[in-house]
Amino acid sequence: MSPPARVDGTAVFLTAEPGTVPNALLHNLKHNKVLHENNLFVTVRNHEVPWIGMDKRTEIESLGHDCWQVIVNYGFKNDPDLPKALQQIKTRGCNLDAMTTSYFLSRDIVIPTIGGGMSQWREKLFAQMHHNASGAAAFLNLPNNAVVELGSKIEI
Repeated sequence: MSPPARVDGTAVFLTAEPGTVPNALLHNLKHNKVLHENNLFVTVRNHEVPWIGMDKRTEIESLGHDCWQVIVNYGFKNDPDLPKALQQIKTRGCNLDAMTTSYFLSRDIVIPTIGGGMSQWREKLFAQMHHNASGAAAFLNLPNNAVVELGSKIEI
């Protein structure tokens, strides 16, 4: 099997743990069958200290083939701004242009099922709470015109 086609620009995929494959990447490959020229796998970590300075904000590791593992660190008083934090990695070998960067987010929809392990009312409550949870895009100050959400339905 040949590798997927590469398209111009940078794709930023959020992942909870470094070293794991983001679901949004898998969905993008399955449906669009392309990889971007640069691919960043970004983990955002919140620490139990008030402030983390810009000099310690980002960690970057090359994975080869223009793919990068990036860890972005915030203290609990820092205002998360992922695009601003990612501008720091330009000086470390990763070519990043805000105008050609897309942010791919995994978005799962929780569906309550009849006869599952939980009571029906609990499943509906959990599904509604999951639906109402604030999105990562707003929390991380991502530009509205550069966010792509890919996901799946999960039955509980």
